[in-house]
Amino acid sequence: MKLAAKILPALGVIAGLVYVYYTEIKPTVIFGLRSDYAHAIPLQKIPEGLTSLKAESCGQCHRAIYEEWKTSIHSQAFVDPFFQAYWNKDKHVWVCLNCHTPLENQQATLIKEIPRNRVEKSHQIPNPHFDAEYQKEGVTCAACHVRDGAILGPFEDSVAPHPTKFDPSFRTTQVCYRCHSVVGGPAQFYNGGPCGTYAEYEGKFFMKERGFICQSCHMPEITRPVAADGPIRQGRQHLWRGGHDPDMVKRAVAVQVVANPSQPKGGDNIEVTLTVVNAGAGHKLPTGDPDRHFTVEFELLDRDGRVLKQQQDTMGRWIMWQPAIVELYDNRLMPLASRNYTFTHRLPEDLSGLTIKTRVRYHIQSERQHQMLINKYGLTANDPYNFVVYEREVPLTADLAQVFEDAPDPRLGCSISPGDSTIGRHPG
Repeated sequence: MKLAAKILPALGVIAGLVYVYYTEIKPTVIFGLRSDYAHAIPLQKIPEGLTSLKAESCGQCHRAIYEEWKTSIHSQAFVDPFFQAYWNKDKHVWVCLNCHTPLENQQATLIKEIPRNRVEKSHQIPNPHFDAEYQKEGVTCAACHVRDGAILGPFEDSVAPHPTKFDPSFRTTQVCYRCHSVVGGPAQFYNGGPCGTYAEYEGKFFMKERGFICQSCHMPEITRPVAADGPIRQGRQHLWRGGHDPDMVKRAVAVQVVANPSQPKGGDNIEVTLTVVNAGAGHKLPTGDPDRHFTVEFELLDRDGRVLKQQQDTMGRWIMWQPAIVELYDNRLMPLASRNYTFTHRLPEDLSGLTIKTRVRYHIQSERQHQMLINKYGLTANDPYNFVVYEREVPLTADLAQVFEDAPDPRLGCSISPGDSTIGRHPG
């Protein structure tokens, strides 16, 4: 009885501390709040001269831009099956919508107060201006371009049938900051935030020497009329290709493979080194969602395709999610950085039919996470969640120096045109 009298109060204190920790300290979402994305962009009315805020209405005059936007992940930010599955997992917490459907016009509820920055304790009321169809447009035109009855843009001399206003932020990285620099909160110990692409941006070579901003790669320059019958201008394509686009990822990665000896003989110890270079991204690779990662894979195969030996290494982030969020390890590549991965093996005497396969794959999520979203959270789409960035399979009887083409790729991703003759032989 005496022991119980001592233990029970201690258990009560521990239970109380755990309750306070999970209800008052640790956020219920994997990020902290910041004033700019803690609330939706305030209600925007239709500017004079327009009939609607919807993208299709904008497309009547800005047709090329509209067609580009329709192909972008921005246009799919709400209906994207991966987002919908993760949002189901997060019980449709409202704060995710502030980036995926950022306008107040697109959200079913209005957040009036967020006590102590606890999203689960927010005071919500129905939004009388909610447009469910408009919500499906995700990051729509007005999310960036409409404020206080005017159309914002990067030009100071616009002439249009609606009010316009020059906004210099469109010529800087600032326009991307709100949603691409998500910060950590209490009891969340990230190395730069859960989705901190903006903070990762390299400020020396890409920014100062090349003069790049986010838009340089993600919204390539183009010369054309911005609107129907308008003057020809130096504008930008509204594509925003990024981590969901295989071609964009391949443009950022350069791969070099070297074998030693380059002409192996039976019984030799062979060493194959694959070098991954972040040659074209001004931020870390991979970036964005913490689940994204690369795998570097080696396989030694016999003549029938059976695997005799294999090796796989991972490049990404290792995060402990409970009881606190702690980023344990981050081996992603900084801009212009490289890393070697080496496979070694003593070869058999007979090399006939043997091949060595080298491969680099990019993963939006792991197999386990993908299956979890299918089993528990309604993911039904068969959208690719990993893809090959680089792959070569070569016979060990060949001159490996020649077949691997072991000159490094000197390109710098989007900093040169696709037809530039200086592009090396080793695209990712």
